[in-house]
Amino acid sequence: MLNVIVTGGSRGLGLAIASTLAAGGYRVITIARTESAQLRTAAAAIEPEHPGALHFRAFDLTNTAAIAALVGDLRKEFGPLYGLVNNAGLGTAGVLTMMRDEQIESLVRLNTISPIILSKYVLRSMMVERAGRIVNISSIVASTGYSALSAYAATKASLIGFTRSLAREVGQLGITVNAIAPGFVDTEMTQALSGGQREQIIRRSALRRMIDVDDIAASVEFLLSKNARNITGITLTVDAGNTA
Repeated sequence: MLNVIVTGGSRGLGLAIASTLAAGGYRVITIARTESAQLRTAAAAIEPEHPGALHFRAFDLTNTAAIAALVGDLRKEFGPLYGLVNNAGLGTAGVLTMMRDEQIESLVRLNTISPIILSKYVLRSMMVERAGRIVNISSIVASTGYSALSAYAATKASLIGFTRSLAREVGQLGITVNAIAPGFVDTEMTQALSGGQREQIIRRSALRRMIDVDDIAASVEFLLSKNARNITGITLTVDAGNTA
């Protein structure tokens, strides 16, 4: 089995990605601060047909000083690392002038600094194998903007620049680096939107609907596959035509 790390894999989008990849034949190591009941249920459902396909490791990704040791431990336990899905992130909303400095710093640490440092150490394993896939989960707000999401949008925009440049750095080694920019996904993060806001998003979408987590999971699976071996440095927008 090819080993793939999925951060923020205990619930929502991350759990959907982890479950889809595990069912697709990958060995998935999910990383989150705590193991959720949803993750335990998903692992139990997958285990009979795909034994040992879905694992969990508790880790706080804001503890960036310990990331190197985490990756080293995973390599020792599971072997070479083929894929990394940088999905973990905070979706803190707030008008910039009213946000606490600590909130902004937390957003940047988890959404930008952590995936960059994690990618650094995972890449060292990929470089030895001269193969690998990195997928960064960004957002359409990185390019469109959205009121009260300026700090969040900044962190997601940084991942797109990171993706493009890193793809050039490691392409000659057979490693691809891509990003996915989801639209507003029907998850816990968007439940905070009012009914009127959700309806406005749906009306603006060419397909007149919101996307769900399975749409993003399928896109990640494609980018990890052989079919995407010549795709790198791109941002794949999955938003039901919201930005069309």
